[in-house]
Amino acid sequence: MTNLPLTSFVTLLIALLMFGTGVNVGIARGKYGVKAPAVSGHEMFERAYRIQMNTLETAAILLPALWMYAAFMGDKGAAIGGGIWLVARVWYAVAYQRLPSSRGAAFGISAAAFAGLWLGALWGVGRMLMH
Repeated sequence: MTNLPLTSFVTLLIALLMFGTGVNVGIARGKYGVKAPAVSGHEMFERAYRIQMNTLETAAILLPALWMYAAFMGDKGAAIGGGIWLVARVWYAVAYQRLPSSRGAAFGISAAAFAGLWLGALWGVGRMLMH
Protein backbone atom coordinates (compact mmCIF):
# COMPACT_ATOMS: atom_id res chain seq x y z
CA MET A 1 0.00 0.00 0.00
CA THR A 2 1.28 3.45 -0.90
CA ASN A 3 1.52 5.93 1.94
CA LEU A 4 0.34 9.43 1.14
CA PRO A 5 0.13 11.05 4.59
CA LEU A 6 0.41 14.67 3.46
CA THR A 7 -2.30 14.35 0.82
CA SER A 8 -4.44 12.48 3.34
CA PHE A 9 -4.05 15.29 5.87
CA VAL A 10 -4.91 17.98 3.31
CA THR A 11 -7.96 15.94 2.25
CA LEU A 12 -9.16 15.84 5.85
CA LEU A 13 -8.74 19.62 6.09
CA ILE A 14 -10.71 20.06 2.84
CA ALA A 15 -13.48 17.87 4.28
CA LEU A 16 -13.42 20.06 7.40
CA LEU A 17 -13.80 23.16 5.21
CA MET A 18 -16.80 21.59 3.48
CA PHE A 19 -18.32 20.73 6.85
CA GLY A 20 -17.63 24.24 8.14
CA THR A 21 -19.37 25.89 5.21
CA GLY A 22 -22.40 23.68 5.88
CA VAL A 23 -22.45 24.70 9.54
CA ASN A 24 -22.18 28.33 8.44
CA VAL A 25 -25.29 27.90 6.27
CA GLY A 26 -27.17 26.36 9.19
CA ILE A 27 -26.22 29.25 11.45
CA ALA A 28 -27.24 31.74 8.75
CA ARG A 29 -30.61 29.99 8.35
CA GLY A 30 -31.35 30.55 12.02
CA LYS A 31 -29.92 34.06 12.20
CA TYR A 32 -31.75 35.35 9.12
CA GLY A 33 -34.94 33.26 9.38
CA VAL A 34 -34.55 31.28 6.16
CA LYS A 35 -36.40 28.00 6.70
CA ALA A 36 -35.36 24.86 4.82
CA PRO A 37 -35.73 23.99 2.01
CA ALA A 38 -35.58 27.64 0.90
CA VAL A 39 -32.25 28.71 -0.60
CA SER A 40 -33.02 32.39 -0.92
CA GLY A 41 -34.06 35.13 1.41
CA HIS A 42 -31.75 37.43 3.32
CA GLU A 43 -28.64 38.49 1.38
CA MET A 44 -26.26 37.33 4.12
CA PHE A 45 -27.85 33.88 4.09
CA GLU A 46 -27.53 33.75 0.32
CA ARG A 47 -23.82 34.59 0.59
CA ALA A 48 -23.30 31.75 3.08
CA TYR A 49 -25.23 29.38 0.83
CA ARG A 50 -23.23 30.36 -2.28
CA ILE A 51 -19.98 29.93 -0.37
CA GLN A 52 -21.04 26.42 0.56
CA MET A 53 -22.16 25.53 -2.96
CA ASN A 54 -19.04 27.04 -4.57
CA THR A 55 -16.84 25.14 -2.13
CA LEU A 56 -18.62 21.85 -2.82
CA GLU A 57 -18.54 22.40 -6.58
CA THR A 58 -14.84 23.14 -6.67
CA ALA A 59 -13.87 20.45 -4.15
CA ALA A 60 -15.64 17.86 -6.32
CA ILE A 61 -13.23 18.56 -9.19
CA LEU A 62 -10.20 19.25 -7.00
CA LEU A 63 -10.14 16.01 -5.02
CA PRO A 64 -9.69 13.62 -7.98
CA ALA A 65 -6.91 15.84 -9.38
CA LEU A 66 -5.29 16.02 -5.95
CA TRP A 67 -5.23 12.26 -5.50
CA MET A 68 -4.12 11.50 -9.06
CA TYR A 69 -1.30 14.02 -8.65
CA ALA A 70 -0.31 12.33 -5.38
CA ALA A 71 -0.39 8.86 -6.95
CA PHE A 72 1.49 9.71 -10.14
CA MET A 73 3.65 12.70 -9.20
CA GLY A 74 4.13 12.61 -5.44
CA ASP A 75 2.64 13.20 -2.03
CA LYS A 76 4.51 16.41 -1.19
CA GLY A 77 3.62 18.26 -4.39
CA ALA A 78 -0.02 17.22 -4.09
CA ALA A 79 -0.16 18.39 -0.50
CA ILE A 80 1.41 21.74 -1.39
CA GLY A 81 -1.06 22.29 -4.25
CA GLY A 82 -3.98 21.14 -2.11
CA GLY A 83 -2.81 23.33 0.77
CA ILE A 84 -2.63 26.37 -1.48
CA TRP A 85 -6.13 25.61 -2.75
CA LEU A 86 -7.40 25.20 0.81
CA VAL A 87 -5.93 28.46 2.09
CA ALA A 88 -7.26 30.30 -0.97
CA ARG A 89 -10.74 28.83 -0.48
CA VAL A 90 -10.83 29.88 3.17
CA TRP A 91 -9.76 33.37 2.06
CA TYR A 92 -12.46 33.21 -0.66
CA ALA A 93 -15.13 32.28 1.89
CA VAL A 94 -14.20 35.07 4.28
CA ALA A 95 -13.99 37.62 1.47
CA TYR A 96 -17.29 36.51 -0.08
CA GLN A 97 -19.12 36.70 3.24
CA ARG A 98 -17.82 40.21 3.93
CA LEU A 99 -17.91 41.73 0.44
CA PRO A 100 -18.57 39.45 -2.56
CA SER A 101 -16.73 41.69 -5.00
CA SER A 102 -13.49 41.16 -3.04
CA ARG A 103 -13.26 37.40 -3.65
CA GLY A 104 -11.51 37.58 -7.05
CA ALA A 105 -7.88 37.16 -5.98
CA ALA A 106 -8.70 34.21 -3.75
CA PHE A 107 -10.65 32.59 -6.57
CA GLY A 108 -7.74 33.10 -8.95
CA ILE A 109 -5.24 31.49 -6.59
CA SER A 110 -7.51 28.52 -5.93
CA ALA A 111 -8.10 28.11 -9.67
CA ALA A 112 -4.34 28.21 -10.33
CA ALA A 113 -3.75 25.56 -7.64
CA PHE A 114 -6.44 23.37 -9.21
CA ALA A 115 -4.93 23.85 -12.68
CA GLY A 116 -1.49 22.88 -11.41
CA LEU A 117 -2.80 19.73 -9.77
CA TRP A 118 -4.91 18.81 -12.80
CA LEU A 119 -2.08 19.35 -15.26
CA GLY A 120 0.34 17.44 -13.05
CA ALA A 121 -2.14 14.58 -12.75
CA LEU A 122 -2.63 14.57 -16.52
CA TRP A 123 1.13 14.51 -17.05
CA GLY A 124 1.57 11.66 -14.58
CA VAL A 125 -1.24 9.59 -16.05
CA GLY A 126 0.05 10.27 -19.58
CA ARG A 127 3.55 9.10 -18.64
CA MET A 128 2.15 5.87 -17.24
CA LEU A 129 0.05 5.26 -20.33
CA MET A 130 3.10 5.75 -22.58
CA HIS A 131 5.11 3.06 -20.79
